Amino acid sequence: MANADAVGIEGKTYDLDVERGKIREFAVATYSSNPDYLAREDAVSPPTFLTTTNFWAPPEGNPWNAVEFDGKRGLHAEQQYEFYGPPPKAGTRLRCTSRITDVYTKQGRRGGKLTFAVMVTDFVDETGTLVARAIMTGVETARPATEDA
Repeated sequence: MANADAVGIEGKTYDLDVERGKIREFAVATYSSNPDYLAREDAVSPPTFLTTTNFWAPPEGNPWNAVEFDGKRGLHAEQQYEFYGPPPKAGTRLRCTSRITDVYTKQGRRGGKLTFAVMVTDFVDETGTLVARAIMTGVETARPATEDA
């Protein structure tokens, strides 16, 4: 059962260095041939590159565990990115802060309750300007899936 009291919990702020090599590796891994990602010294990060923040967040930077989803019944339901200017380039350092913004339930189409939780991560540059926001929604089913379902 999800913990609705997780709403408002914020992780510790941490840094994400946007590195040229990591941008290239991400682009290659996602089968991109865009030279803006692969060939430029000041490579631009692909829009979904910010997902790599998950590799850099220290345990205290990720508030998701406070939601208390059951790993056998939870899954990643949706991911959204909002940019407030151009995507970050190689050499940019971003300060990242994640917080749980919502926990709510809906009735599932096949019966049973679905519980959703939303985590927002803000990416701020060295001047304090909001560069991007990631909005991740997870869902937990009321009961584990069965083979005969």
